[in-house]
Amino acid sequence: MVSEAMRQLGAQGNPMRVLFEYGKQREAIVGPENVFDFALGNPSVPPPARVNEVIREIVNGPRADAIHAYTSAAGDLEVRRTIAGSLNRRFQAGCRGEDLFLTAGAAPALCACLKGLCCPGDQFMVITPYFTEYRIFIEGAGAETVEVPAAEGTFLLDIPAIEAALTPRIKGIVINSPNNPSGVVYPRKNLKELGALLRRKGREFGAPIYLISDEPYREVVYDGVEVPWVPHCYENTLVCYSYSKAISLPGERIGYVLVPPSMEEHDAVYQAVAGAGRCTGHINAPSLFQQVAAACDGMVSDLTAYTVNRNLLYNSLTEMGFTCVKPEGTFYLMMKSPEPDAAAFSQRAKELDLLFPDTGSFSCPGYVRIAYCVPTSRVEQSLPRFRQLAEQYGLQGK
Repeated sequence: MVSEAMRQLGAQGNPMRVLFEYGKQREAIVGPENVFDFALGNPSVPPPARVNEVIREIVNGPRADAIHAYTSAAGDLEVRRTIAGSLNRRFQAGCRGEDLFLTAGAAPALCACLKGLCCPGDQFMVITPYFTEYRIFIEGAGAETVEVPAAEGTFLLDIPAIEAALTPRIKGIVINSPNNPSGVVYPRKNLKELGALLRRKGREFGAPIYLISDEPYREVVYDGVEVPWVPHCYENTLVCYSYSKAISLPGERIGYVLVPPSMEEHDAVYQAVAGAGRCTGHINAPSLFQQVAAACDGMVSDLTAYTVNRNLLYNSLTEMGFTCVKPEGTFYLMMKSPEPDAAAFSQRAKELDLLFPDTGSFSCPGYVRIAYCVPTSRVEQSLPRFRQLAEQYGLQGK
């Protein structure tokens, strides 16, 4: 016998990855030039040139014999101190290397935070729409998921709705800004309001309410939009970060948890995160890319292509008659389904070899998510298919 819950997870798969695999099958039949895959957030722009230079320097350097060896479970201390120094310069974070726990990307960072904090009977709040896997991570940690919708129309944090849903069972709230899938960035005022609420309710409940800030898209923003440093808005914040998106290293699996010095019972929280990592099989983050992360922290790939793609898609789709949420960050665009059943809309697009998931799995019915982290030429070539789709629904273009 096997775990039925785990079997179902394995059989179903992540909806975006299922669609991505379907796209590969279609490409073999009709040719890759005829399939327009907007399913997966897989960066298409290359890493900054300095990243590959750093890799070569490390591999050919004087300590080449040690680069594939074990490090401390939390990560090489000098690496962590270098990253902390970068965070202090860029965000006035006031952190030390000893506050960082390096992980194989943001997903294990989130899992370590959730499992490290979770006690029997705990719940964690998520703001809809939210990344599909949050529920799986929360329930895998032994907790329950409580969903609270974002503010209608803006997709910002709805502070009154969050307050209404807070109970002593809520151990923490997971937020994601810039947000996948909406592309919205939570402004400082919104985050400070949340911080004030959590302080007040924490005093009322007699225990801190933790904020887990998932930040893989921190640097992927447009038009000079500010992404606030969340621990400045609320002291009991754990920051989960990945180098996958900003410097295009999704396959290398490197990230971290930051437990800032402002955290109540800091040492106990840090030790719980480390213990949760140990419990889930963490040994150490990839040793080579620990060093790459230290040398390249704060760098950003050339995001010009994403800016071009965002503007091209948003302007073209709205001109065709579709209703879209203009992203402030990430490389996702949410488009409102022209029929009540967004899954049926996604299926009709699929028949035109336009591949994008509906946002039902993000707990936000009525929309689809278009991942535009693809070459601009693919966006341009897809527009006639989008126009066909608009015509099928009788949308009135401008």
